[in-house]
Amino acid sequence: MSTLVEELACERVRPETDHRILVCGGIPCRSLGCRLVKEALEEELQKEGLTGRVPVEIIGCIGDCSLGPSLIVYPEGLVYQKLAPEDARAIVREHLVAGQIVEALLHRDPRSDEILRQREEMPFYREQARLVLRNCGVISAHIDDYLKYRGYAALALALAEMNPEQVIEEVKKSGLRGRGGGGFPTGRKWELVRTAHSDEKFVICNADEGDPGAFMDRNILEGDPHSVIEGIIIAAYAVGAARGYIYVRAEYPMAVHRCREAIAQARQKNFLGDNILETGFSFDLEIRTGAGAFVCGEETALISSLQGTRGDPKPKPPFPAQKGLWGKPTLINNVETVANIPLIILHGSKRFAELGPEGNRGTKVFALAGKVNHTGLVEVPLGTTLRKIIFDIGGGIPNNKKFKAAQTGGPSGGCLGVESLDLPMDYDSLREAGSIIGSGGLIVMDEESCMVDLARFYLDFNQDESCGKCTPCRIGSKRMLELLQKITEGRGEEQDLEILEQLALLMKNGSLCALGRTAPNPLLSTLRLFRDEYLAHIKERRCPAGVCRSLVRPWINPELCKACGLCARVCPAEAINGEKGVPYEIDLEKCCDCLRCLKECPFNAISQGGISRAEAVD
Repeated sequence: MSTLVEELACERVRPETDHRILVCGGIPCRSLGCRLVKEALEEELQKEGLTGRVPVEIIGCIGDCSLGPSLIVYPEGLVYQKLAPEDARAIVREHLVAGQIVEALLHRDPRSDEILRQREEMPFYREQARLVLRNCGVISAHIDDYLKYRGYAALALALAEMNPEQVIEEVKKSGLRGRGGGGFPTGRKWELVRTAHSDEKFVICNADEGDPGAFMDRNILEGDPHSVIEGIIIAAYAVGAARGYIYVRAEYPMAVHRCREAIAQARQKNFLGDNILETGFSFDLEIRTGAGAFVCGEETALISSLQGTRGDPKPKPPFPAQKGLWGKPTLINNVETVANIPLIILHGSKRFAELGPEGNRGTKVFALAGKVNHTGLVEVPLGTTLRKIIFDIGGGIPNNKKFKAAQTGGPSGGCLGVESLDLPMDYDSLREAGSIIGSGGLIVMDEESCMVDLARFYLDFNQDESCGKCTPCRIGSKRMLELLQKITEGRGEEQDLEILEQLALLMKNGSLCALGRTAPNPLLSTLRLFRDEYLAHIKERRCPAGVCRSLVRPWINPELCKACGLCARVCPAEAINGEKGVPYEIDLEKCCDCLRCLKECPFNAISQGGISRAEAVD
């Protein structure tokens, strides 16, 4: 463990001794009824005369979404998980009143069956290096909690003891790269804005997180908004900006609400506004909400939206660092990038650079989702292998299924197969493997996932989100989607694959912005790694994973078939043929897809794609 991680772990020891309960308010926990759990706790506290003495707050995501609804009881730091409202009675009466831990609500290690009381003991958290997520799920979003853990100390240090050039130099030495997907050196970007000549400059925090399955920025804004605000203020001081914006999508109402509250609290404490901390530096910040267009994650499209026009991308150069918002030099960093800044300033670039290989310093937050036992936000040093994230932290694939692939970088990224499990998850290694880190989406797929359908899904998303401004993206994505739909419906031809590759190349070379240039990546990576699946769809009119419904046809496994003839006797279309001692076969030209054979086979020899007899009967 690095020196920085150890130091932060020491800071996690809460100074107070009174009880309080922090309920996870992440999206999964909200959908599973965390507010009902909170209300039940408050009701039980009232019955015991503890109202006002034991605060109950809904905070940001604790981390492991598979254990929700969950909560932490302080000062013990105990994590109760998979809660229902009726569990509130035991937590209040046994734990808070009687002082007895409710072991039935604690997490059990699936490998050792050991009861794990605290978050840091659980495998999901034990293997992480939570720097950006250091406060998420641990404290409330209120400034008073943030200040207990050296909140705004980095800002005070920068303003009192460092000039802007020294701040930029420290960020450069840290090796921090932009966490929004591009991976551009953060200090270098700051330097470009700092040296640009203008009477006015701006700072924008890009919180327009639109990747399917990605929720990193959302969680940071909901759970620890002050770390983002502090990072933005330091960035503004470094580049010479007096005004800034957090551009966040309106679909994140809690993030918007908590950011507005945090800004008001910071203003009240003189961390924002005129003459901050009496240093002569002035800077103010406001929230702007976007309408949910994925393309507005691109810098120039975001600026267009902020200026009140349609969120269309613009040709570069000039870059925003030269000519951005209202034609002025503008620094644009994403949420995770600026959340790293207080750590670098307060603890030093050297400690930050202890994590990650050369050229890929620090940690990265991944939104681990899909076919994995423990989903949620995972923060690890850059260079951590895919295997460690999925199997050591995520707990592997459910139901003992086989790992098939992982999609990284969202709609702009690519797929990694089994051969990439030991690949270091960093900017350069992923690029060489034909994918990208992107903002941090990481979706795991098992043997029952169809890679052709996956490519179709992402292309459908990109085609729908295309602004339509340039022809390669507008027309190319539409034609590629048509071909993929044709293949998944069993109407594909082998020449379609060549056409798809040609269209992909045209889009990558001719599109105006990164959306169009990267949209073919999921297709190209799946074609490279899983071409046999495409050919099965085309030549055999079969979806091996049983996902593409138009291609899901019954099939008799010759290794399991006992040649009993029961399937042939129940087939109304007389589509099943065989003889004694020889495995039976299905004539797909005659088959009417009634599935009677599948339901009647006593040996589970017949399947429909990936669907077994037991599943069909169910």
